[in-house]
Amino acid sequence: MLVKDIAAKLNAEVIGDGDIDIVRVANLKTAKAGEISFLSDIKYRDVLDDSQASCIMIKPEFKDHVKGCAIVTADPYLAFALVSQMLDTTPAIACGIHPTAYVAEGVKLGDNVSLGAHVVIESGAVIGDNVQIGANCVIGPNAQIGEGTKLYPLVSLYHDCVIGKYCLIQSGTVIGSDGFGYANDKGKWVKIPQTGRVLIGDYTEIGANTCIDRGALDDTVIEGNCIIDNLCQIAHNVKIGFGTAVAGGTTFAGSVTIGKYCIIGGTSVFNGHITIADQVTISGMCMVMRSIKEPKSVYSSGIPAQTNAEWRKTASRVLHINDMYRRLMDLEKQVKELKSDKQDD
Repeated sequence: MLVKDIAAKLNAEVIGDGDIDIVRVANLKTAKAGEISFLSDIKYRDVLDDSQASCIMIKPEFKDHVKGCAIVTADPYLAFALVSQMLDTTPAIACGIHPTAYVAEGVKLGDNVSLGAHVVIESGAVIGDNVQIGANCVIGPNAQIGEGTKLYPLVSLYHDCVIGKYCLIQSGTVIGSDGFGYANDKGKWVKIPQTGRVLIGDYTEIGANTCIDRGALDDTVIEGNCIIDNLCQIAHNVKIGFGTAVAGGTTFAGSVTIGKYCIIGGTSVFNGHITIADQVTISGMCMVMRSIKEPKSVYSSGIPAQTNAEWRKTASRVLHINDMYRRLMDLEKQVKELKSDKQDD
């Protein structure tokens, strides 16, 4: 793809030879001829000077630092993402309908649907146009998959659950399994049937081996334009708002409500039945036990890595914090009494 054609799609300015052919994106430091990279931070100026990339995407204020071909754009990192899509060579998940795929009676297949080997689609399911379903996926009865959505191999979509348009679901993900709902009868666990669904909005991406439980009565809902990383656990009746990003290993207990455009760091844990406001940022490894009502707020918890000796001291102090608090209160009381006695004198 020619540089000038890339720039036209980005609505960006070209410096230098726009007829250079670009075949792939690359890291600025390791890029070679025929490759394009980006610079968004001037602190990497030394890497820019030595880069062998055929073209570099840069901010307007950096263009005087480029010796060769460049594309000038307000957001080079966003441009990098868009160009990566333009030059993407990822193979199709499935092409056509494999002879071993099983499609039950009563299934509605849209136009240009592709099914990999040993795909199973149960009765009543509705599959939209241009959907790709990878090998060994199982689509349960009456499930729905919207136009242009892609499921990598070994995805399980349970009965009645709905995936919107242009979603991407990575391998091993399970959508619609039973929530963890039980009553206790004198020590015996009694299962509560989970009769809700999972509803996933348009343009949402779900990472590998993530589990999204169906609602107990109402639905578990992930709104559109969300990105959810690998190995997340989303329990029954959770609601995740539009545009929220969730990093890997995060766990949501039942009936958590997450607002719109939140950013949640990896391996965070959310207590059940709490609500998080819009645009909240949660640092990695947070334990969120209570609702957060203030939009755009930032929360962190956990202890950053220390040497073992330092950590032992910190842990010891934490274990004695109640005693330290009582001693501090006693000292404050004594100081107050001394001040009172001095004033009386």
